[in-house]
Amino acid sequence: MPTGVALRDVREQLFDAAERILLRDGPSALTSRAVTIEAGCAKGVLHRHFADFDAFLAELVLDRADRMAGQAAALRDSAGTGTVVGNLTGALTGLFESVAVAIVALITFRDELRARLRETWPVGVPILTDAATMIASYLAAERELGRIAADAEVDALAPTLIGAGHLLFADRKGVPPEPEAVEKVVTTVIGGVLREPSS
Repeated sequence: MPTGVALRDVREQLFDAAERILLRDGPSALTSRAVTIEAGCAKGVLHRHFADFDAFLAELVLDRADRMAGQAAALRDSAGTGTVVGNLTGALTGLFESVAVAIVALITFRDELRARLRETWPVGVPILTDAATMIASYLAAERELGRIAADAEVDALAPTLIGAGHLLFADRKGVPPEPEAVEKVVTTVIGGVLREPSS
């Protein structure tokens, strides 16, 4: 394994390697050695950039949580276009077909990682908390447009959608649910508050 090769954006290369391992082999396979082998670099590279492996994992989780800002903006911007069910189905599918399910499993799997994350993320689970905020913001925008009932409890509907979506996608061994199954979950959760826009 070459040790004198300069790596471009080492953090991102290591994060991407960890993500591939998580998606392919699950959280139990994620070790510092596995990450550096997957990234094609010497083991010492990881420890030169992070205090220890749990510090690396905490940074990975927070980095992936930060990436949700773009998804949140895109979903909110879709308010008033397409259908509410279609927009939410697409958002949940995009969220849970990504590394989100694997990140949640990783947080659950590693006690030290949870302790590290509590230092900067005192409430909820990163990724899922952001996702619930993203969905609530979108539902609030649709409520303002009249496509969701004026009295809809968007702050209760959002985590319900996230929880139901997570259960639908979890432990699928790489085979995502059919789009119709995701749509059925969305329709079941929000069907009672869907409204036609006022003309």
